[in-house]
Amino acid sequence: MTLPTTPEGWAIHLSKLIKAFHAAHGLNRFPIKVAPIATEYSRQVFPESPITLVEGLALSEKFEGMLMPAPDGSGEWGIIYNKAITSKGRINFTLAHELGHYLLHRTLSPDGIRCTGRDMANWKSEFGQTEAQANTFASYLLMPLDDFREQVKGEDVSMDLMFHLADRYAVSLTAAILKWLQITNKRAMIVVAHDGFIDWSWSSDRLIKSGIFYRARQQTTALPERSLAGLRDASIDNLTGTVHPAGIWPGDEEVREMTLISQKNESSLSLLVYPDDAPDRRFAGAGDCDEPREWDTYDQFRWRG
Repeated sequence: MTLPTTPEGWAIHLSKLIKAFHAAHGLNRFPIKVAPIATEYSRQVFPESPITLVEGLALSEKFEGMLMPAPDGSGEWGIIYNKAITSKGRINFTLAHELGHYLLHRTLSPDGIRCTGRDMANWKSEFGQTEAQANTFASYLLMPLDDFREQVKGEDVSMDLMFHLADRYAVSLTAAILKWLQITNKRAMIVVAHDGFIDWSWSSDRLIKSGIFYRARQQTTALPERSLAGLRDASIDNLTGTVHPAGIWPGDEEVREMTLISQKNESSLSLLVYPDDAPDRRFAGAGDCDEPREWDTYDQFRWRG
């Protein structure tokens, strides 16, 4: 049997097996339980180097997860996640991410792979590309496109929809929104901020093509003062959101903002939806635009809400 070689290929291959198994046994397809899949599939397909341990351990707070070889030289592998992580969605994504490393990168990294936020942020490096591949695998495995498209078809864009997706696939709200942004025809953006400043953002393809996306990593950018995220007003229904006039967020047009605010760590996650029809920007300035970038795992884990 010829095995896949790409993140998408591996995820689709496993998804087909999972779907067939669950259908044959009358089981719910979602959420996907990564741990038993990792151990059983690796035992059958890679008997000389199976995954025999999937466990949460006390790690430094900078580590999200690890793929590590057994210290006894047996050829076995272990998937480790930081047990300080309490979000089931983050744990599930971490496990899928490390499984992606196992399938794609273990022969390239025989000493294992330790995934930290700082390493993952450097996405243009060779290591960063490796992280992006594992992230892509996890996204396709946990949120297969066929089912994801069915869930969002005909639905209004709302935080309720995003929470439904996060719950269905046992992923973080951030992961669900990022997946939606990858497939939507809407002009939309996610903006994550800490302490009043934009930490990172991600725009849908249509919004990028209309020239709207932040360069938050290259410079310090404060949240717009009159945005829901900037106001941090608990008396407002931030999740339902509001439609701002032009001039609050980037672009010369009105924007609908829906925001989740975490008072605990001064963080916010905003979903911005722009009108379907973009204005003529042939004579507009570049504004806050910069080159679009790949979605990396660092982004996935930065939200702590």
